[in-house]
Amino acid sequence: MTEPRIAVVTGAARGIGAAVAKRLAADGMKVAVLDLDESACAATVEAIKTAGGDALAVGCDVADEESVKGAVARVADELGAPTVLVNNAGILRDNLLFKMSADDWDMVMNVHLRGSFLMSRECQAHMTKEGFGRIVNLSSSSALGNRGQANYSAAKAGLQGFTKTLAIELGKFGVTANAIAPGFIETDMTAATAERVGVPFEDFIKGAAEMTAVKKAGQPDDIANAASFFCDERSGYVSGQVLYVAGGPLC
Repeated sequence: MTEPRIAVVTGAARGIGAAVAKRLAADGMKVAVLDLDESACAATVEAIKTAGGDALAVGCDVADEESVKGAVARVADELGAPTVLVNNAGILRDNLLFKMSADDWDMVMNVHLRGSFLMSRECQAHMTKEGFGRIVNLSSSSALGNRGQANYSAAKAGLQGFTKTLAIELGKFGVTANAIAPGFIETDMTAATAERVGVPFEDFIKGAAEMTAVKKAGQPDDIANAASFFCDERSGYVSGQVLYVAGGPLC
């Protein structure tokens, strides 16, 4: 019997990250559920274990180098060498450019870009040693530009370039790197955005759905399905790609 792969999912306490962690566990992987607050990962870990899977909650600040090193070392020690990584951790600090502080810019860049860099650099050592790896970075449709999100848009666009570079550098070691760019997904994060702009969340969802070709909003499982494909052993000839999961073409 083949030993299960070890997957690391950041920002996995809730929302898209939790859905991805559960899906990868259902695919037969052991999953390290990472988030800033380890205790917040309990529900995701419990759901995985209740379904018959194996999971470990790990507290980690992805923007902190030592925290990342410690978290990945713990995963390797307690679950095994991580050969699948989904960089999902993210935050929002939305504002128009003239109102955006330098701290708002730096915090978003640090979590999305620096965090993905640190996690990828740490995990690739295990992947290249094993001769197999899957890295999936969560970009966003906002990479194409979005009012009030200069920081977030820049970070998510940067992740696409980062992904393509990882694909080029790591391909010869059996490691693929791909990105998923979600459109509007119903999560606590989008609910917070609706609250910030003063729109009831149900109305916010309806408005977003009307802008898609399929006339509906996305769910975390839609992203989990895409991540499952990219992380599969059978997807080894797919690398350096950006998949928009957004309910239709974005023009």
